[in-house]
Amino acid sequence: MKIKICGLTRKEDLQFCQKCGVDYAGFIFHPPSPRNVIPSVVAEWTRGISSPPARVGVFVRQSPEEVVEIMEQCRLDFAQLHGDQDEEFCRKIGTQRVIKVLWPERFASHGELQREMERFAPFCAHFLLDAGKSGGGHGRKMDISFLKEIEILRPIFLAGGLTPDMFDPQCSMSRYFKKIFALDFNSGVEERPGIKDKQKIAKVLESVQSLKGE
Repeated sequence: MKIKICGLTRKEDLQFCQKCGVDYAGFIFHPPSPRNVIPSVVAEWTRGISSPPARVGVFVRQSPEEVVEIMEQCRLDFAQLHGDQDEEFCRKIGTQRVIKVLWPERFASHGELQREMERFAPFCAHFLLDAGKSGGGHGRKMDISFLKEIEILRPIFLAGGLTPDMFDPQCSMSRYFKKIFALDFNSGVEERPGIKDKQKIAKVLESVQSLKGE
């Protein structure tokens, strides 16, 4: 299982993620967000860095051209499309660079969610399933029992109010770990919006290592 730490707003937090072996680092390019970062700042942080973590930009309202420009400027590996971008938008970014966000709670049935995944599977490398019906970073969890009902067409990132405590065997989410490619932590590993808690990140990574040893 991979770990993504999203909503990074400080270079020191990125460096800590790199040092500790986080797999994906996420930067939010969306001004209304309290975790918004300026592309030129991220570009400075990533200059000369060629090692992990893989870098992910979160985009909501930009055009495809703007997304590509920011990806090149900031040396990003993936674009997390967190709006209602369509298949053509994904194609313009490059399908192997797209993490397409879906909100399972939008759909009236598992079948509708499955059809939406079938629609976008040819146009993305990964899906990210988030709580709520739009947006993100709200700290809400969701019932993920639907995972046993759907076919996993692309590796899945799971987001939505995740905390280090979800690795407790008593947590209902833990039974679905085998179906999840990566866990996406944001508010659950923070002191306050945009300021990461290093102890919480370390606890997450320690828990993942323990799972690998089982």
